[in-house]
Amino acid sequence: MKVVNLKQAILQAWKERWSDYQWAINMKKFFPKGATWDILNLADALLEQAMIGPSPNPLILSYLKYAISSQMVSYSSVLTAISKFDDFSRDLCVQALLDIMDMFCDRLSCHGKAEECIGLCRALLSALHWLLRCTAASAERLREGLEAGTPAAGEKQLAMCLQRLEKTLSSTKNRALLHIAKLEEASSWTAIEHSLLKLGEILANLSNPQLRSQAEQCGTLIRSIPMMLSVHAEQMNKTGFPTVHAVILLEGTMNLTGETQSLVEQLTMVKRMQHIPTPLFVLEIWKACFVGLIESPEGTEELKWTAFTFLKIPQVLVKLKKYSHGDKDFTEDVNCAFEFLLKLTPLLDKADQRCNCDCTNFLLQECGKQGLLSEASVNNLMAKRKADREHAPQQKSGENANIQPNIQLILRAEPTVTNILKTMDADHSKSPEGLLGVLGHMLSGKSLDLLLAAAAATGKLKSFARKFINLNEFTTYGSEESTKPASVRALLFDISFLMLCHVAQTYGSEVILSESRTGAEVPFFETWMQTCMPEEGKILNPDHPCFRPDSTKVESLVALLNNSSEMKLVQMKWHEACLSISAAILEILNAWENGVLAFESIQKITDNIKGKVCSLAVCAVAWLVAHVRMLGLDEREKSLQMIRQLAGPLFSENTLQFYNERVVIMNSILERMCADVLQQTATQIKFPSTGVDTMPYWNLLPPKRPIKEVLTDIFAKVLEKGWVDSRSIHIFDTLLHMGGVYWFCNNLIKELLKETRKEHALRAVELLYSIFCLDMQQVTLVLLGHILPGLLTDSSKWHSLMDPPGTALAKLAVWCALSSYSSHKGQASTRQKKRHREDIEDYISLFPLDDVQPSKLMRLLSSNEDDANILSSPTDRSMSSSLSASQLHTVNMRDPLNRVLANLFLLISSILGSRTAGPHTQFVQWFMEECVDCLEQGGRGSVLQFMPFTTVSELVKVSAMSSPKVVLAITDLSLPLGRQVAAKAIAAL
Repeated sequence: MKVVNLKQAILQAWKERWSDYQWAINMKKFFPKGATWDILNLADALLEQAMIGPSPNPLILSYLKYAISSQMVSYSSVLTAISKFDDFSRDLCVQALLDIMDMFCDRLSCHGKAEECIGLCRALLSALHWLLRCTAASAERLREGLEAGTPAAGEKQLAMCLQRLEKTLSSTKNRALLHIAKLEEASSWTAIEHSLLKLGEILANLSNPQLRSQAEQCGTLIRSIPMMLSVHAEQMNKTGFPTVHAVILLEGTMNLTGETQSLVEQLTMVKRMQHIPTPLFVLEIWKACFVGLIESPEGTEELKWTAFTFLKIPQVLVKLKKYSHGDKDFTEDVNCAFEFLLKLTPLLDKADQRCNCDCTNFLLQECGKQGLLSEASVNNLMAKRKADREHAPQQKSGENANIQPNIQLILRAEPTVTNILKTMDADHSKSPEGLLGVLGHMLSGKSLDLLLAAAAATGKLKSFARKFINLNEFTTYGSEESTKPASVRALLFDISFLMLCHVAQTYGSEVILSESRTGAEVPFFETWMQTCMPEEGKILNPDHPCFRPDSTKVESLVALLNNSSEMKLVQMKWHEACLSISAAILEILNAWENGVLAFESIQKITDNIKGKVCSLAVCAVAWLVAHVRMLGLDEREKSLQMIRQLAGPLFSENTLQFYNERVVIMNSILERMCADVLQQTATQIKFPSTGVDTMPYWNLLPPKRPIKEVLTDIFAKVLEKGWVDSRSIHIFDTLLHMGGVYWFCNNLIKELLKETRKEHALRAVELLYSIFCLDMQQVTLVLLGHILPGLLTDSSKWHSLMDPPGTALAKLAVWCALSSYSSHKGQASTRQKKRHREDIEDYISLFPLDDVQPSKLMRLLSSNEDDANILSSPTDRSMSSSLSASQLHTVNMRDPLNRVLANLFLLISSILGSRTAGPHTQFVQWFMEECVDCLEQGGRGSVLQFMPFTTVSELVKVSAMSSPKVVLAITDLSLPLGRQVAAKAIAAL
């Protein structure tokens, strides 16, 4: 008999009562090869015929079961067919469909094309919706049955529905497929949420507790599907977190002016990567602050730390509160952190002793003001600390009982900064004397450093500096003035100049520089600072045109300095004098060296230079420092003697106001300016001491020791201690500066790979990450672009990648990649801008843009197929094999970090697909596991977007990575192609 269509074939089989295998054989005869059964909609046709009567047709159902078991039909086609049935009043039909689902709902799979796998996801979503509707209908029937007094039938069907729901949802694989389907079909997911709500309402009145708890469990599983990737276990077994500690110490010591937002982001990143519980995280921040306070050298550094702890960190916590979900929880966490902190009595006692006051009390008050603690918590914690302090060693001796604690002074300085900024906004020409009084008051004692520290910690230092630049610019020239206004103008110029130099040296010249505006005239001080002021790592040319102004101005200045008894002030153009002084000093030096001027004349000239305005002496020494660098050993004496002459104060009656205060600032500026050159020329100049070390972190490296030795030694000490202190941070910074990024990173990684104990290796990672924060961007480029590829492609180094150092290095690499990638769109921090950028190698030539020409890295991988020492990889890497989400997101591949990440993932893909397995393959697995562990989701903006899509199928072959959650985490589910790749990988598991 010739069969026209599927329906006729099924009917004939039923009439002739074929057995299931007989039916299958005949079906294959009727329908020759070509079209698949899914295209012919076999499952649909069988169900349609089976469900015609009030009860299902058992024979036709047996055909469907046989088709499912023998894989004639796909699971997705069966699920789609089931979800079309909507007459839930036919109990026997519903139960038959539930039985069919029971055959395979917990072991779904699909080994076809990506489109078929996405089809399975959609079919499963439809089936879930059908199951929910069916459950709701059964529950409704049960409720009606209870009212009528016949509950048994409805209860049985409801139990069956809930059992299938639970069985379907308890499989992680199914939930992962549903997660993809949710992203594919948002509207269907909304329908599921509605059905879930409706079901909840119906089941709320259900008397059977077992069925109700089963339904609640199913509801919880469905609600967890969208959140599958954001669940991370926190570390509850650890109490110390050296990375947080070191990040805080680094910021407090080297980056007080840094933006609060970038510190918050960095801390949040560390918290997330290391899964730190909030109370312990906040506790670690406070611990680091107290350690910083105790360690900080006396003077400016101590004030900076005080401002950082009591002004900046509460602001950081306010922003962290916004990041954490739920204000109430965060205040509880802060309270909990303080409870822990109060148990660290020795630390708090030491801090109180150092600061000469109850530090915790001030800190609690600040947190209360910022809304980080409730009033009740503040009072409770204060009372506990007060009781503790009664047992503390006696702190106040008679001599320091009257000294006001720095904390009080800093907290008072903060509103003063705002008032000074308002005063500086006024018209300078109207009351210059009043303004001079304010500035004079700022110079006394440690007022200036207090105000600057408070301004730096609250982000006001840049506007503070801007106001002083405007004042300095205003006072450079005055026309038709008498002696009194001329001296006030000279003082305003001098004080603003000295303050700006002091700010630039203490907080970095970036604070001074304005955003470049095209066409706008650059103020005098900015010009002078950029071209003439010596700074660490900046070499000046003494013959630069900036030091060679108009010769007539130079001659008149030389005459003025040499002939008059003191400096004239009236109608003096101070900016011109400052720019001409360098050339004038050269003339005077030449005259002295050639015997034209005697030493007495030189003394008179230097007295004139520093007698009225100290800024002239600063400008003169700035040039002399550059000049001395260029001279031979035997030619330096007179230049150094002139610096000595300019550094000493002038004992004269005829000086201007605030002379002693200005000289103190001048000397600290000169000492910093000369430090480099004095060290290089092994010369000593005694600067008048203020009793406080002005350069506490200067010259920390031991003399005559190779820097590699110093690096390994300091790292070993830090590792043994388990945390980084301020002094070590400065030594690491100096070594990074001297050795360069590649040398620094490479040697520290070598030290990490020597660790053979797991806990030591992990501690080394936590410390190394924080040390690398000195210049995270550049270190990451070197680590991912040079060091890792070198280790992964050289078989002689594979042994060093064994566990534990290999696991530790994978963790460190991921942490660095994530930190750099999340922050590299922002600006480099002030600290990092200071460093001279050395390009280890041109990243563009290392990793070319076009895929036609393989990069140097890929050529290295594929240079010798037969040699077992080198990884095998096909040279012609077609575009498709390296296509990644980043290309679909059109990420800028001219950016070195993006380029390095893309090539690292190409290398990873190549290792996974190669014939050679070894520690390097294991390393790739650890690297990917760490990526999954640290990431919220592998969506847009994560480093995993650079991974080629083809890597996913290679990765799931590695047993440890063959889990649905891993696949979801490593693919970019925001892209249709990403969802297809994920569905294909998960469906095949």
